[in-house]
Amino acid sequence: MKLYGIPNCTTVKKARAWLEEHDIPYEFHDYKKQGVPADMLLKLMGRLGWEALVNRNGPTWRKLPDATKTQVKDAKSALAVMQENSSVIKRPIVERDDQYRIGFSEADYAAFFKK
Repeated sequence: MKLYGIPNCTTVKKARAWLEEHDIPYEFHDYKKQGVPADMLLKLMGRLGWEALVNRNGPTWRKLPDATKTQVKDAKSALAVMQENSSVIKRPIVERDDQYRIGFSEADYAAFFKK
């Protein structure tokens, strides 16, 4: 199982703490140190759509130039922005047995890991 994100993100910290409290082992993939895996993003975009992955409410998105924001209109342009600005990806992303969860809520994690 992998958890993708940025270590100083508050939501990622909550997810990691929840996993550790429940003794669920995971491998952490740090976007800042290890980069953004395009294959994983492409798979998720195919399943959920690119809109589900782009965090348009976060500070990174707000700081992007307007020209960049207006160019994000499809999967290809979204992928380019996410690879260039990993902080614009909603997080954390959990990958387990070819199933994915984006974001963190205790109820969602409890249901997902009960399986």
